[in-house]
Amino acid sequence: MRYALLALFALTSANLYAADGDAKAGESQAAVCMACHGPQGNSTNPDWPKLAGQHAQYIAKQLMAFKAGTRSDPLMSSQAAQLSDQDMLNVAAYFAAQTPK
Repeated sequence: MRYALLALFALTSANLYAADGDAKAGESQAAVCMACHGPQGNSTNPDWPKLAGQHAQYIAKQLMAFKAGTRSDPLMSSQAAQLSDQDMLNVAAYFAAQTPK
């Protein structure tokens, strides 16, 4: 069962990177993220990472891991569960386009 889940995650992750995200669409989708990760992804709280300027593939991969349950955090897992693959790509593209401060 564990290997089946890993294989499913790998296939889903590969599909995630086949399409590009839309930073403009991601801006409105990322509004809820900014409550913790700060305006434009520039968190001032050391408990929450800055997302501004981070690689889009990295952000999308982490969101997919939270959604799949291979990475766990009560808040992030519930947030990621609500996102489609395209939403994740859009949010990732938005934060990747921001300037870290």
